[in-house]
Amino acid sequence: MNVKNRGIPLTTLLFLLLSAIFSPSFSAANQLLTNKNRKPPVSFHSLVSSTVLPVRGNVYPVGYYTVTLNIGNPPKPFELDIDTGSDLTWVECDAPCEGCTKPRNQLYKPHGNLVKCGDPLCAAVQSVPSHHQCTNPNGQCDYEIKYADHGTSLGVLVRDNVPLQSTNGSLLRPMVAFGCGYDQEYHSSNPPPSTAGVLGLGYGKISIVSQLHSMGLIRNVVGHCLSSVRGGGYLFFGDKFIPSSGIVWTPILQQSSSVKHYESGPADLFFNRKPTSVKGLQLIFDSGSSYTYFNSQAYNALVNMVNNDLKGKPLNRATEDETLPICWKGAKRFQSVSDVSNYFKTLVLSFTKSRNSQLQLPPQAYLIISKHGNVCLGILNGSEVGLGNSNIIGDISLQDKMELSEEERQLWNDKASEAMDAYKKELEEYNKCLAATASQEQKNEE
Repeated sequence: MNVKNRGIPLTTLLFLLLSAIFSPSFSAANQLLTNKNRKPPVSFHSLVSSTVLPVRGNVYPVGYYTVTLNIGNPPKPFELDIDTGSDLTWVECDAPCEGCTKPRNQLYKPHGNLVKCGDPLCAAVQSVPSHHQCTNPNGQCDYEIKYADHGTSLGVLVRDNVPLQSTNGSLLRPMVAFGCGYDQEYHSSNPPPSTAGVLGLGYGKISIVSQLHSMGLIRNVVGHCLSSVRGGGYLFFGDKFIPSSGIVWTPILQQSSSVKHYESGPADLFFNRKPTSVKGLQLIFDSGSSYTYFNSQAYNALVNMVNNDLKGKPLNRATEDETLPICWKGAKRFQSVSDVSNYFKTLVLSFTKSRNSQLQLPPQAYLIISKHGNVCLGILNGSEVGLGNSNIIGDISLQDKMELSEEERQLWNDKASEAMDAYKKELEEYNKCLAATASQEQKNEE
């Protein structure tokens, strides 16, 4: 959805995982490291038909998370902003380009690979009425996408090779449809991101995950884990990281809108394990948003609770700090959220239509430390940025949780940070193994 400082549309389920699953997921991977030219055995079921991409970035100060996606033949890398709040993937396009942030030699160049209006995916991208609708089935498929921060991308749909390294050792070479954006507009007070486009991970038919699923390459699953400590994390496509136990769930809302959001609710807010007046929140889970947003009524109630709870504690409002609307300062500069975690309470969003379904938000999931050494509230008033009554769970509240979205359900792991370091180390070694295998295959083909 791209609210920043700057498919398969059936019933979906949102799951909250109760235990970490990263550590055991790579137990079989270690066996591969003894022979880098060895193909994974057929029994290596836990990693078949999945692909993993490293994530870069952080909530603050960068303000977004990105992955590098290779496109074309020969492949060219594009750094894309990951966004579960939108479906369309697009890259800055040399057609020529207005409002692009990358130099011309880093733009995507179309080469007679335009998607025609008669293509079913064109109907998916043009499902929102605009003045760029098709009139000729053999004409080019134009698109215009608008984000919640009022930014836009205008372009044409193209189809090209997107090579993806599968975790079973094979190299996938699907032809994927995506946007070639030749006119971008940004309406934020902050400078536009330095990325080359957006990786749309919603569950509409134009989503890259839905396309890979329709080709039979993967199941319709996308997941990510974002680290709050060092930044970065991992994004993965495929179903082999879904645990078989330790899950509770709450239904995702069906939507008649052409834009498919991961939306759930109603949920009630608990503060310090106690119920509050904030009840019945409908929540959109959106990795395209750096921060979490509540509607005006919920936001004001939360701010009052936090301020009342801070009375008598060694924190004062830092009105001179404009990093976020509300910041506090202490006797000395803070280095991390852990320095102030004892002053703030854990928030809980309890889903009322599902038994024991809760999303825990410890201080690390709603606070940042600004460059001035102050602590700032990372839950913002959505009504002030044009979100109306919508409530968005953004990156800050998704850190250190593994989020999986599978066709008709979503999964969460609230203890992912405990296994992040081990996962990262094993995955780096595993990717080296895959890279060596791919290099050998390329030499054999030549």
